[in-house]
Amino acid sequence: MTKPELLAPAGDLERLKIALLYGADAVYIGGTFNLRANADNFTVSEISKAVKFAHSLNKKVYVTVNIAMHNKELNKIIDYLKELDETSVDAIIVSDPAIIKLAKEHTNLVIHLSTQASTLNKEAALFWKNEGVSRIVLGRECHMEDIKDIKDNVDIELEVFIHGAMCASYSGRCVLSNFLTSRDSNRGGCSQICRWDFDLKENGEELKGEKPFTFCTKDLSLMKYIPELVNLGVDSLKIEGRMRSAYYIATIVSVYRKVIDEYWNNPKEYEYNLKYEQVLRRCANRDSVPQFFNGSFGKDVQYYNGRMEVTNQDFLGTVLDYSEGLMKVQQRNYFKKGDLITVFGPNDEFDMVIKEIYDENMDEIDIVRHPKQIVYIKSDREVAPNYMIKKALYPIDK
Repeated sequence: MTKPELLAPAGDLERLKIALLYGADAVYIGGTFNLRANADNFTVSEISKAVKFAHSLNKKVYVTVNIAMHNKELNKIIDYLKELDETSVDAIIVSDPAIIKLAKEHTNLVIHLSTQASTLNKEAALFWKNEGVSRIVLGRECHMEDIKDIKDNVDIELEVFIHGAMCASYSGRCVLSNFLTSRDSNRGGCSQICRWDFDLKENGEELKGEKPFTFCTKDLSLMKYIPELVNLGVDSLKIEGRMRSAYYIATIVSVYRKVIDEYWNNPKEYEYNLKYEQVLRRCANRDSVPQFFNGSFGKDVQYYNGRMEVTNQDFLGTVLDYSEGLMKVQQRNYFKKGDLITVFGPNDEFDMVIKEIYDENMDEIDIVRHPKQIVYIKSDREVAPNYMIKKALYPIDK
């Protein structure tokens, strides 16, 4: 059995570096022809820089090329695939069979099949293997038994989503966005209709409830099931969220890194850590559930009667530098002298009380309230650029 890869999203070069530094073994990014049209997608030049940085850490970069192709794009895609091949990316993630065919004919690119293909059974997995795919990103609708059946019967790498947003449709095959807003969800333009509030009617009569009707899904979290995923032989554990912030990426990646390593290094004495769950819960603004994985999918995994998404304000700032006992910090949310904070970085975390704060003129201040304000915080522990500070979580019983 091989230790599974931890795969993280990266919306730009900054977040790519954060994901890799905080524990991801690989990242997936979007360039041209991907399903995140509103993200800060990578140019070919940026992809080349990303690959060089990742490879310097012995880590990997996968590029999504997973839209549904139209005829007018077929001529452009060949040149783009050749450019990706020249950057030495570790794989492309595709859903359209035409791109698989063209990549095999014109490049040496390794091909991973996108979750958009909704692969859920061993016969489909075998079909795609015979088409030249080396890894399948399984549909989020896979149960534990489905994954085991595929792994036992098809010699192919499997990648499974373990954390992030879900689609109310079947692994992204939704046309509501097209119908209501003329934005194509299968070409990167989803307007997230499932998160709207709706009037609910029966026989022409409006039904009134305590809250507006929705059918938005709760988020996915399989942190409790990392042991099962490892024992199933899943090759890659994937986090969703190329549109998410650097703080979100750092937090989620570092937690899953700890969980995977703790189980892998000592499976017999491994214990599920509730504090990690609390960290994940406070980092997001929707509830997280196992969704389809454990077979308990039902009404409790969606929001039918409205929801409240509170903006997270735990993230307080990013460390820019450290010198002579002072952290140089760029502020993200309000904090003040006397606050208990957590300072965390790759493989490091500690709590401290803020005792001294200075502005850029080195005048002592009590409160930091201005967006992206640069301040200096006294710290006896040395830190490095790309560390972050957040509100401290008080200990809870395991």
